[in-house]
Amino acid sequence: MNDEQLIADLHTRWVFGWERDEGDTPFDFQRTFGEFYDFGSPDVRLYDDFDPEQRVATTATEYGSIWEPSFHKMISAHHAVDDGPHVIADHDLAASTLTFVARITRPDATTDIRTTTSLVWRRTPDGWRIVREHNSAKVLPAGDLDGILPTHGAP
Repeated sequence: MNDEQLIADLHTRWVFGWERDEGDTPFDFQRTFGEFYDFGSPDVRLYDDFDPEQRVATTATEYGSIWEPSFHKMISAHHAVDDGPHVIADHDLAASTLTFVARITRPDATTDIRTTTSLVWRRTPDGWRIVREHNSAKVLPAGDLDGILPTHGAP
């Protein structure tokens, strides 16, 4: 498998790391994403405009602390890849872009979104790890993803 294929596989698996089903164990960012993010890099920058506070995390641990409270409150989150991943890779850096759709179910609301995610990966002794992330999400009309997403689990 070449680097482009490896990064494409990682990015796709990363999307489905965010899956949640009712009754799942509490969401643990580091346990779920330890193989994806560079938890030791001093130059990590991670951003997702779906965060109501639109914070930029400078460590993977900080990024996890943004998302864990929201994911603890979710009933479910189901995803499907809509486009990509598209990957370019060089010796020590790679970039990938992927668009996914998701339905997020909370006790008080269900939200359908389409998100374009761009990740920058750095080759480390432990493999490729995310050092940059930028996600742009658009909330879709209610029910827009009816019949598109699996009812539970990754495809």
